[in-house]
Amino acid sequence: MLRALDIRDMLIIDRLDLTFQPGLNVLTGETGAGKSILLDALGFVLGWRGRAELVRQGAAQGEVVAVFELPSQHAARDVLAAAGLPDGDELILRRVNTADGRKTAWINDRRVSGDVLRNLSETLVELHGQHDDRGLLNPRGHLVILDDFAGLDGTRKEVRAAWTSWMQSRKALDAAQDMLDAMRSEEEFLRHAVAELDALDPKPGEEAELDTLRRRMQNAERIRDDVGRAHALLGPEAAEGAIGDAVRWLEGVVDRAADENLLEAPLAALHRALIELGEAQSGVESALTALDFNPAELETTEERLFAIRALARKHDVAPDELSVFADSLRERLASLDAGETDLSDKRAAMELARQAYEAEAKALSKARSAAAERLDRAVTAELAPLKMERAVFQTQIDAAEPGPDGCDAAVFTVATNPGAPAGPLNKIASGGELSRFLLALKVCLSGEGRGVTMIFDEIDRGVGGATADAVGRRLAGLAVNGQVLVVTHSPQVAALGAHHWRVEKRVEGGTTLSRVVPLPETDRVDEIARMISGDRVTDQARAAARSLLDQGQAPVF
Repeated sequence: MLRALDIRDMLIIDRLDLTFQPGLNVLTGETGAGKSILLDALGFVLGWRGRAELVRQGAAQGEVVAVFELPSQHAARDVLAAAGLPDGDELILRRVNTADGRKTAWINDRRVSGDVLRNLSETLVELHGQHDDRGLLNPRGHLVILDDFAGLDGTRKEVRAAWTSWMQSRKALDAAQDMLDAMRSEEEFLRHAVAELDALDPKPGEEAELDTLRRRMQNAERIRDDVGRAHALLGPEAAEGAIGDAVRWLEGVVDRAADENLLEAPLAALHRALIELGEAQSGVESALTALDFNPAELETTEERLFAIRALARKHDVAPDELSVFADSLRERLASLDAGETDLSDKRAAMELARQAYEAEAKALSKARSAAAERLDRAVTAELAPLKMERAVFQTQIDAAEPGPDGCDAAVFTVATNPGAPAGPLNKIASGGELSRFLLALKVCLSGEGRGVTMIFDEIDRGVGGATADAVGRRLAGLAVNGQVLVVTHSPQVAALGAHHWRVEKRVEGGTTLSRVVPLPETDRVDEIARMISGDRVTDQARAAARSLLDQGQAPVF
């Protein structure tokens, strides 16, 4: 509910502070007094597109502040939460327009973009009038309006859930089909690579073991001949035999030496040498045994080592990762082999989801058709008191492409006279007729949009007398437990207002300014009398005004 509107230096308003109330708020005034400026200023702070030049001439900037009261479950709170903005029982919108055209907006003292402001405004205010393309005249919103009228929000949610399920299952099927097609394109490679890897069966760490074994055998091949020659020089035919001969020669002459101790030391050294030589010989024999290998084993080792390395290069993986790589290829082959079965399962799941969606959408279409008939009857009943009893209102429902909101498209059509062709509401009706159609439709939809401030801009244009009274009473009915602002030239409508403001112009210092004056009951008589008789207010006009005001106190429609 709009509580306050403060305007500074906008168009011909220098300073204006307005406090609005629940119920029916009427704004009256002479033509050109500036009633539309109030709507321009409100539209500006709500982020609506409007006039390009809004700043009052000579001012550095213009500013509008709007204060709204939010009930606990108001839809605006969801918009605030989505935008990360603080909320509370009071919502303050502020927007500034500099003389050079720059616009800046704040919501609860947080700077925001124009998109956030417009999203929020859709939950706060509805504008209805002959040039309104945001509300009932916009065919794109007619299907949602019909659903809200019929209370089909829950059914629509079920359709959206079924649509989401169908789209997700279709996406999963497409992904599975794409994956299967991709795997089929490499099936030959997969089968050949797996067979090749299975045949070789490389093990983690095997490449390093083979490389060490190969190096050992290659090294043995290079040194074994030299070790063998060294072994031969240590044997009985060489060093061992020569030392043995020396020992025997010396032992044969030791007894004949003049000094028996002369040869003891050499003999002892030779005996030690024989012992050391034996140990050396034994070690060299062991080395020869260790260096002994089968040349075929070296060939076999090299072949396997080179095969492992070649396969690793081929698949661009480390040799130790070949077994893991083989497992991954086997998994892809298994997926390929199971792909057809999985594809068939996903196709069946998608078909079930499609059938579930179509069933939900069909039920929603049936409910919409029934609701359209009820809405048509309700609007038709409202047209008679508005002196349009010959007009025909019809909600046209056509088949549409399946989507999250079902398979229907809706548009409100009218035929202003029997036998005349029906057409969209915003193209067939004339100005006055259109206003009354909009009012009748809004009365029937009064349960929709609770908590929204409704603004009617000269919706009573072109009507008078009993019809104007019927218009006013329906506006007053809409304002029960809510808030309606109406800009009007009709004294019958003005008399039914719970709160009345007069918009007037004055000239100060050669500058034209507009102001809005709240009217007490006594001043309302003169204002309504002026609306009846024109510039010259007569006693008869005042009497007629009092009569209208007295009638306005009766229970409204």
